[in-house]
Amino acid sequence: MALLRRRLKLVVTVMMVNLFIFILISRSSSQDKNGGHKVQIPSKPFWTKLGPSPAYWNREQQILDIQNNPILMANLSGAELSGWLNSSSLPSDPCRPNFRVTTQVKDYNSLPGRFKDFLLYMRCRSYPIMVDQPDICKEPPFLLLAIKSLAPHFDRRQAIRQSWGRAGVTANQTVVTIFLLGNATAGDHHPDLSGMLHYESVRHKDIIQWDFRDSFFNLTVKEVLFLDWIQTRCSGARFIFKGDDDVFVNTYRILDFLKGLSEPKARDLFVGDVITNAGPHRDKKVKYFIPESLYVGTYPPYAGGGGYLYSGDIAARLHNASQRVALYPIDDVYTGMCFRKLGLAPEKHKGFRTFNIEEKYRSNPCAYKSLMLVHPRTPQEMIQIWAWLSSPGLICQ
Repeated sequence: MALLRRRLKLVVTVMMVNLFIFILISRSSSQDKNGGHKVQIPSKPFWTKLGPSPAYWNREQQILDIQNNPILMANLSGAELSGWLNSSSLPSDPCRPNFRVTTQVKDYNSLPGRFKDFLLYMRCRSYPIMVDQPDICKEPPFLLLAIKSLAPHFDRRQAIRQSWGRAGVTANQTVVTIFLLGNATAGDHHPDLSGMLHYESVRHKDIIQWDFRDSFFNLTVKEVLFLDWIQTRCSGARFIFKGDDDVFVNTYRILDFLKGLSEPKARDLFVGDVITNAGPHRDKKVKYFIPESLYVGTYPPYAGGGGYLYSGDIAARLHNASQRVALYPIDDVYTGMCFRKLGLAPEKHKGFRTFNIEEKYRSNPCAYKSLMLVHPRTPQEMIQIWAWLSSPGLICQ
């Protein structure tokens, strides 16, 4: 009787184990049918074949991406590569006009002259330096103020020197100021101011000038040349402010802000008045008009070119990224593209007011105390606001 009972118990146990295994197998089979844990084999190749973009800038960027990406390069056949990268008809010198573009941009002949000029010389990134200050950063500054200017803007540069761009020691930190210029050519109806500019440079030793046409579309060239210049002349600068010559900058506030940053934050710093979800203007009457034949798509987040602040470490990384981004005719958008290439995004700071402040506050000294930048301001207004902020009697609630 006891033996029978043990055999019955064994049979029941075996049945329970088999039932449990059956349930597990059934559940696994069900999940496989629903795609839960089943290995999925892609129906299409992961690296889809690229097709050239109809927009010229996008196509030029695709070529750069292919040249700098061995995976993309490996997935294109020899015939496709020759079609994409064929440069037999390009001038050997990238700074000679590329007349091939006249047939590659469908509406080239109807574009305004500034576009034709940009497209012909879009591949050129190297221009002779006419005026340099090789020793200006012999003692690496805490803050380098780099101001985009034009040769005729003597009054703006002098107002900056007398106010927020005063070089030397400010708030116990070393500040160096430079002005970035191209060549104001007679072709753009500028008077010959080379003699006065030479005198200004000898006296103030803060002019950096390259031999390229100083036009709105060539501000990107100025950006690329400046990033080169930093690496050769001022790579030790801890922070860089880059802006226009018609802004007021509260240097006191910027220095105070920088001194309060943690080391990781300081290393990756890039702040300004950031614009997001923007795209090219298609209205020909707008200064920033870009035709669809040149660019399609949206813009990455970018800081308005009136002025932004970044670290020396970021400057070096932007310099490297710029080698892999095709020149674009709007300089602040181009900088945003380089930042995107690094996998980063600029940070918006409410202290940058590139679209001015309310009119009722513009004559109030305290309105500027917490701000870093206000645009636009005349030379007289720069000097006035700086006098307000420098007054020991200024008390703001």
